[in-house]
Amino acid sequence: MKKKIALFLGLLFAANISYADLKIGVINMNAVLEKTPQMEKVKKRFDQKFGSRGKMLESQQKDLQSMEEKMTKDASIMSDTEKRNMAKEFQNKVRDFKKSQQEFNEDINANRNEELGKLQRGIVEVAGGIAKEEDYDLLLLSDVVIYKKETFDITAQVVKKLSTMTE
Repeated sequence: MKKKIALFLGLLFAANISYADLKIGVINMNAVLEKTPQMEKVKKRFDQKFGSRGKMLESQQKDLQSMEEKMTKDASIMSDTEKRNMAKEFQNKVRDFKKSQQEFNEDINANRNEELGKLQRGIVEVAGGIAKEEDYDLLLLSDVVIYKKETFDITAQVVKKLSTMTE
């Protein structure tokens, strides 16, 4: 029994010694995404790809608001037939607007997920390269870390390396 306890304590002590040399790094992915020049390029591509559709939807929304205001303002001087026709036209435009808006949002979300996925894969590659160069044993995302010393944070290194890279 004493041998088992001694063996267990010896293993526990040896395990603690091996963890003492563990080199850990932490990356704040949100900060990297905010500061990297690649994210600025993604934003510009988004503006180019979706800017005109967004402006068109804003214009449609303003038209709907003005149409609704006109219906409310002119309701007292319109005949019942005119009111029904205008209400029907308004409902059709609202339905078309909602459909266009939903398609726009789906397109944006799909594109954003694709672009962020590419960018995150690039960030992971760069972080992995830094880990290999500097002999890190473990890299973690700051989202899953409750507490860390600032010396563990390698976010700035990742941003710096990404800044020197071209897409």
